[in-house]
Amino acid sequence: MTNLNNEIRILVDADACPVKAEIYRVAERHGLAVVLVANSYMAIPRDAERVERVVVSGSLDAADDWIAEHAHPGAIVITADIPLASRALEKGACVIAPNGREHTRSTIGNTLATRNLMDSLRSAGAVTGGPPPFSPRDRSAFLSTLHQTIERLKREGFTS
Repeated sequence: MTNLNNEIRILVDADACPVKAEIYRVAERHGLAVVLVANSYMAIPRDAERVERVVVSGSLDAADDWIAEHAHPGAIVITADIPLASRALEKGACVIAPNGREHTRSTIGNTLATRNLMDSLRSAGAVTGGPPPFSPRDRSAFLSTLHQTIERLKREGFTS
C-alpha cells in the first residue's frame, strides 16, 4: 500500500468512526481509494468500487499500528485517536477527526498534552466528563474539512 503514484488515499480508523457513509460519498465523488482498518469484520457498501477493508488482529493498537505504518504524504487519515493522529502527521499525512477538526503539526503537541492531562486527571479519580455527543454540526464540519483537504492536496499535485 505504498503511494508510488502520488495518489490521494483515505485511511479510516473504522472501529468507531461515525462518518463512514460521508467518507464513501466524498471518496466516490472524487474517485478516491478508501481503506477501512478495523479490529473486526466490517461490512462495506456493495457498490463501493474503491473501498478496501483491512481487518487486523492482535493487540488493541493493531489498527492504529497498521494505519501509522501506511500513512504517507497524500494520505488523509480519519481518526479520533490523538496518539494515532500524531503518528500519522509524523509520516506526512493529513489528519481529520470525525468532528471535522483538522490536526496539524503545529497543533498536535497541545492536543496531545491536553489529552494526557485529562487522562491523568481521570486516573486520579477526577470526573472530567466525556466528549460532547456527536452532532449534525460535527458531521457538517467533517464534510467541509474533508472536501477542503482533498482540494488542497489536488492543488499540491496529488491525484485522485
